[in-house]
Order: sequence, then C-alpha cells, then structure tokens
Amino acid sequence: MISWKTLLTCTGTAILLAASLPGTALATGTATDCCGSAASWATGNKSALGTSTTNSPVWFTVADGVTSEVFYPRADVPNTQDRQFVVTDGSTFVDLERDATDHVVSMPDEKALQYTITNTAKSGKYRITTDYVTDPARATLVTNTRFQSLDGGSYRLYLLANPSMAGGGANDNAWWDSTGSLMASGTETLFGGTATTVVSALRVSTGFTAHDNGYSGAASDCLADLRADKILNNQFDAVSGTGNVVQCGQIPVGTDTTFTVAQGYGDTAAAATSNASASLSSGFTAVSNSYRSGWNSYLASLKPAPASVSGDTQRRRAYYVAAMALKTAEDKQHPGASVAGLATPWGNFTNGDNLNDGYHRVWGRDLYQQATGLLAAGDSAQAKRMARFLWNAQWIGSPTAGDGTTYPAGSFPRYSPVSGVAGASAQQLGCCEQLDQDADAILLAWLTGLTDAPTYAKVKTTANHIVATGPDTTERWEEQYGKSPSSVAAEIAGLVAAGAVARANGDTASASSWESTADSWRNSLAGWTVTAAGYWGGHTYYERLDRAGNPNDAATICFDEGCFYEHDVTDFGFLDLVRLGIRPAGDATIANSVAPTAAASDGNSAMQVTLPNGDVYFHRYPHDNYGESTADCSGWPAGGNQRFGRLWPVLSGERGQYELANGRSASVYLKSMADSANSGYFVPEQVWDRADAGCFGLGRPTGSAGPLMWAEGQYLRLAQSMDAGHNLDTPSIVKARYGT
Repeated sequence: MISWKTLLTCTGTAILLAASLPGTALATGTATDCCGSAASWATGNKSALGTSTTNSPVWFTVADGVTSEVFYPRADVPNTQDRQFVVTDGSTFVDLERDATDHVVSMPDEKALQYTITNTAKSGKYRITTDYVTDPARATLVTNTRFQSLDGGSYRLYLLANPSMAGGGANDNAWWDSTGSLMASGTETLFGGTATTVVSALRVSTGFTAHDNGYSGAASDCLADLRADKILNNQFDAVSGTGNVVQCGQIPVGTDTTFTVAQGYGDTAAAATSNASASLSSGFTAVSNSYRSGWNSYLASLKPAPASVSGDTQRRRAYYVAAMALKTAEDKQHPGASVAGLATPWGNFTNGDNLNDGYHRVWGRDLYQQATGLLAAGDSAQAKRMARFLWNAQWIGSPTAGDGTTYPAGSFPRYSPVSGVAGASAQQLGCCEQLDQDADAILLAWLTGLTDAPTYAKVKTTANHIVATGPDTTERWEEQYGKSPSSVAAEIAGLVAAGAVARANGDTASASSWESTADSWRNSLAGWTVTAAGYWGGHTYYERLDRAGNPNDAATICFDEGCFYEHDVTDFGFLDLVRLGIRPAGDATIANSVAPTAAASDGNSAMQVTLPNGDVYFHRYPHDNYGESTADCSGWPAGGNQRFGRLWPVLSGERGQYELANGRSASVYLKSMADSANSGYFVPEQVWDRADAGCFGLGRPTGSAGPLMWAEGQYLRLAQSMDAGHNLDTPSIVKARYGT
C-alpha cells in the first residue's frame, strides 16, 4: 500500500510525492487557480468563546452558529475566518451551515465556558449539534458533533475550513498530510518585525473519506465545486502557491452519527499534527471533563455570586460568564495583558487579508475597567498582574513613535499588542495619548498595592507628565481633544493616588505638589465644562468636552454629519466625578446634568432609550457615528452618512453606579445590562436602538464587539457594589480627601 508523503520547502510550499490512504478518495493533485478572493473576518458578535484555565494557548470563538476566529499562540493572533459544515443530498441541494440553519446556544454547565451550538436546518431535514472546548494539556480546539437526519434522508457531510493563518488570509498554504490531516500554514511579519509562522492540523475521529484544498471563490474551492453539481469533483491535495485558501474534508455519516474534530496548532507541521492526534487519542469526554473542571475551580476561587444576581437565571449566568470572559481575555504568554475583546467589530465588513488588530489588543482604560471588575469579584491576583503589565510592559520610558505622534516619557500608548510596547510598530501603538489612561494606571497600581520603589519611580514620571501636559487630552471615546469631565476626573483621582504612592515611598514633596494640582483642577472643572448657555433642559449642565475652557462661547465640535455648538453636545462622562469620589453623589450640578443628557435628541436617537420591558440604555452622545448604517445595517465604516452609534449597555452600568451612590435602587440598570447579553450571556458593546429599521431586534446586540470586556467588568462591579451598598471602585484615598 502506498502512503501519502508531503514535504515542505523552505518557503512552506507543499510538494506531493505519492498517493493513497485507506478509505480516501483518489486526489487529483494540485490546485493551480491561485490565489483566491479577498478574506474578511467574522462579525464581532460572538455567541460563544473560551479557552482553558491552563497555559494552553488556544482561544475559540463562535458567531452565527459556526466557528469564527481561533486565536493562537497569543490572544491577538487570529488564525481562522470561519469553520463550518456543508450538507448535501448529492442531487437537489447544498447547504452552508451558517446560512441554512437556525442556531440555539446553550451551556452544559453555567460555571464553565463550554458551549453547545445546536443548528437545525430551516428545511427540517437535519440537525448539527456541536460542543466546544479547548484541550487544557495542548494547543488544540476540540469539538464534538452529532449529525442527525431528521427526515430519514441520506446526506453527505463536509467540514469546510477557511484559514486566516498568523493573522491574515492572503498568504496561506494548504495541503494533505500523511497522518490524514488537513494542514494549513501562514507566515506573517507581526510584532517586533518578527516573521511568525502558524501551522494548523485538522483531524476527525472517523477519518476523512475525501478531501480538498483550494482557493477561496475559485473553481478549486470545494464549496463552489459542490454548488456546481452537488458532487465533490475536485479533490486537490495541495495548492500551487500561497493565497486565500479553503479546505474541506468529507466525514462519513448515517442517520445519527457522532464524531470528534481536533484542530491542533503549532509553529511546525509536526507540532500541529502531534497536538491534534494526542487530543483525539485522549477522547472528547476526558478533554471536556478536564476543561470544565478548570473553570469550576476558577469560579470557586472567587466571591460567591451576589444576591443581586443569584436568584435570577439570566443575571446569574451573565455574572458567571462575565467573570470567565475576563479570565479568558488574559494572554497566556504575557500575564496581565488582557485584550479589550476577542473580536473585530463589524469584522465581516473588514478586510482580513492581513492582520487587523480589531479589539484584540490592550487598551489601558479597558484594562483598568476589567481589573476593577475582577477586584470586586474577588480575583485580586489577575488585577495585580494587569497593573504589573501596565507598568512593566506598556509604560513608555523614553520618547517612542506612535501612529502619527510621539509618545513622551511617562505616557502610555493608546493601545499595544499583548507583548506591550517593546518591538511594537508605530501603528500598533495607535494615534494619540489619552491622559485618563495614564491616570488609570496609577489608580490601578494603588488599588492593587503595587507601590514598590521601582514602580514608584515610573509613577513619579507619569504624574509629573500629567501635571505638565494636562488637563487637556484626547477624551475616552478617542475622538475629540480638550477638557473632558471624564478625563479630568481620572486625572484628578490619578494624581491623588500618586500622592498616596509617593507618601508610601517617603516623597512627601511630590505628593503635596500633585495633590495641589488635583485640587486646583477639581475647583476649575465646572468653570471649564459647565455651560449656562446649553440647548437642553435648564440650559446649565456639563458638556461632553470643551476645547477653550469657555463653555458659554460659540465654539463648535464636528462629526461626520456636521458641526454643532460644544455646549449642545452632552455625554455621561461627568458621572465619573461621583464614581471616583471627586464630587458628592448629591452634587446639584451633576444632578442637573443627568436630565438633559437623558432627554437630548439629535433628530435620530434620544440619549436615553427605555424599552417596552423597562430596560434603560443610553447612546454615548448626540451625533455619534460609530455604528451600523440604518439603511442597510452594514458595519462601520461601510455605512457612509447613514451610520449611527447605537446603545451602549456599559453606560447603563455607569448610571447604576451613580444611582447607588445616591442611595437609590440600581436594579433596573443591572437588569438592563443582563438583558442586553446575547445567547452566550455576553454583554455586548452596542445594542440596536430602534424597532422600525435594521437587521437587529430592538435591544439586541449589533455586529459590534460582543463581549466587550469593559462592559463585563462594569457588570461585575455593579452587581457586587449593589450587595455592598456602595461603589467598590471608588478610591478611598480620593473620597477621604474630598469628603464625598
């Protein structure tokens, strides 16, 4: 018997030497119709995601009922566009699983990030049920699938894989391996200018009875081939060069068949096939039990679910999932580096030929919001790792090139890869410094007890930098520059925290200087940003931002749809003055600012939207354009001038913390956050804001990032704070100084 043997040249090109595996259809050689259509990523709304609690460096995501981005070896390197099944009867239809089925998401255990996706054909002909885990012992995504014929018909099942290796789909290679694996590889120049190679090996417990490697959208694409005459005619062993490749393998099925798929990863073909083979040998039950046990143990190490969520299934599961999502967001190679999300918002409208960082990078602001949620939930260890990452890997010690800017000593970048600043390109550090992120890093150091002398030396540089360049900065929505109540609030709190760290290190002179600046900015903020000439309500309230520090002038602020008076543009950033202990909860100006922001309307969307079930959500600000097109639901930025930002559940949580600080009930805001969660119980970045237009249901997640890890941290924080009776993230050092 002759076996397949595949060699790789130094460029990764597959060279086929011989032919045939038992039970395998005769292949026809090499696909030469290079190089395939352009790649894209999947929607940002992930209905399932997970990784093991061990150091195994694989993360899976699921969207629209099928596998979407799979990350390896870091939480910022995706290697898959999608992976799904194709079903045909060989004569009358060819179904693509994502499009031809209705999807139901469930959790076998609410205390483990293990998901079951049940996809039932809209025709009623079949059902595909897939359970997702990763192998805690090795770099493998392991899925267990049950295929059922519901009408007694005989069907052919193909596993269709669409690799985007090492962060992009334009330069991939694909071949058939002698182990019975569909192999894919890609090499991209990623972080630090280093060429990164990722190899995947796709194996199935039954063995593939036919296979094909081809180019996306070309004749060699097995889906195109099947759609032509319902039969897989081309069965290529390899492709002729690198491009946007697709792979498929036929899996033998009857009327009720269960099988396991292992997708192993490595930096060589041998490592990838070894991981896939070992995971298959272990068996799905053993791998699943180990995976689930790890998550059960992690949740048991945290505080119990608070009474605010424990009695309600939706709120409780959203709570457990939030805690596990934040654990999942942490990179395995770089402790404390937690990404903002395992998604590219509106990724299906984003070119995927090369790496697009999406939200799988580290923002200091998001890291702080995640960490304070984890502190509230009882994971002080991860929170401290986050603080260490900020000061050891993201802090900038000497002028460093960013994207069109130079970051000065003492600053933090807009964002970074999970490996931090070292080796990152200017583009990977972003466009602009935001002083609230610098201040958040100081706050997190103080909150986690990271006050040692080496860290303090860096804190001192950063605090002096904030004093020298603040309070004006690019604000938290990363779009406008000036004096923003939310940014200045963070700066004030950060300087007070820096003073506490300074005193712990015997530097009372610096402490006094920073505290004096904080006091001055606190006393000046209303004069800078409270208008008495505004359009809304009683005309007196906090603006979103003011450039000149004159809130009653005729200065304008511009958006995609035009320019408007600064004093007519509001947001909820001023609530941070209460959350951070800078102003008392009952502050009259803050109370006066709540009503106009709730009522403000730009003709397209009110700032506050109350759903028929009583849930309350908020837009970020009037004239927000960061969202889908109302006309056709295309994602940002594809929607042109019909593009509008939607409702942000995280703002419901912020409003809840304000109500809690005032001694009022925050229950409706916690409920709203939980109700916004998708079918996997993840709190999304945005939910749809209208019932009369769009591809989404009112109050349901859009194609933006889900989960947004910032929102997951906010949910944990609000739930635990409600039980505590006060906001757990209000810095005691700030509260004490200002008597709030």
